[in-house]
This record gives sequence, C-alpha cells and structure tokens, in this order.
Amino acid sequence: MIAFIKGTVDSLSEGKMILESHGIGYELNIPASMFDAGIREGEELKIYTHMSVREDGISLFGFLSREDLEIYRMLIGVSGIGPKAALAVLSTLTADNLRFAVLSEDVQAIAKTPGIGKKTAQKLILELKDKFDLQEAFEQKLAGNQAAAAVRQAGEPDAFQDAVQALTALGYSGTEALQAVKKVEITEGMDSEAVLKAALKHMF
Repeated sequence: MIAFIKGTVDSLSEGKMILESHGIGYELNIPASMFDAGIREGEELKIYTHMSVREDGISLFGFLSREDLEIYRMLIGVSGIGPKAALAVLSTLTADNLRFAVLSEDVQAIAKTPGIGKKTAQKLILELKDKFDLQEAFEQKLAGNQAAAAVRQAGEPDAFQDAVQALTALGYSGTEALQAVKKVEITEGMDSEAVLKAALKHMF
C-alpha cells in the first residue's frame, strides 16, 4: 500500500498526473479540482494515494489532502460506485460540497456527475448520510475563523440544522440552503430563528 508520494510534477493533464519521485514516474488518476488548482510542471507536491487492484490492472488515484482521500474511500465503499465513478464525483463536487449535498439529500447536485444517475445518487446519500454530521461539517468548513468559534460557544447547537430545514421547507434546495447558512456570521447565543433570518438575506 502506498499512503502518499512526495515528488515533482513531471506532467499534468486533465484527469492525469505523472509524479516523479527518486527516478520513478508514478501515473496518478486525479480529480478535476487538482487540474484546475494551478499546479505546474516542476512543482514539488505531497500526494495522498489510493491503490486500486483489479483484474485489468493496478491504478493509483491521487489527492492533495487526506480529507479528499478519505471521502474518496467512502465513495468507493458505496455499492455500485467504482474507483473511476468515485473520482468523477469528486471532479464534479468538492469534498465540502459533496458532504453538504449528502446531508441535505440533494440528489440533483450529485446526479450532475457524469455516469451517476438519480438512483445511484439516492443510494450514495443513503449509505453515506450517517457518516457525516452537519454541525461538524460546518465547523470543519469554518475551522480557524471566528464564526466556527462562535458556533462552538453558542447555546443553540441545532440552530444550523433547524435553519436549513426551514429553508428547504420554503422550497430552496438543500445545497442552496446550506450555502446560505454557511455565509451567516454567527454570534454567541444566536438561535435558529436568527440564523434563518440572516440566511434568507443571502438568498436574494
């Protein structure tokens, strides 16, 4: 098992990277987000990897963060989602957006992935939903900034969840609701009604 590779980018194209390390060139399958991240040939990187061993060959999949790798492994653990399909999901949605799409049961957002239909998206949500926590997802997204600290201190731990549910009841998609709530500047003691009112301002 290869956990990660530290090396120099030899070549980069959409979906592929050759990473040279100690005279060996490793061909990595990568998500579109890495191709769009401004990585240049000759740049030194640490890439977290997953090795897929199948009858038709061995493949390496590479990611810039351990979090992306962990999400990828969750995806391939879903029945019907193979290594390439999982990579396609992370090429369509960032790890953060995928997490929020799963938590809000946003089938349409996930089904935008090429090769992932509505039924597969529903299955993905069903199998992954219990592995994510909404409050933790927000705190991870906001880690290190003032809003995250305020959320941890707030007396209404369900304020985020309640606001998201209220927005979806008003007809907004789960992803739209989550994105709006993420933009709210949380203050200590803020309840769900206050979060909802602030989030609505970001919907227009």
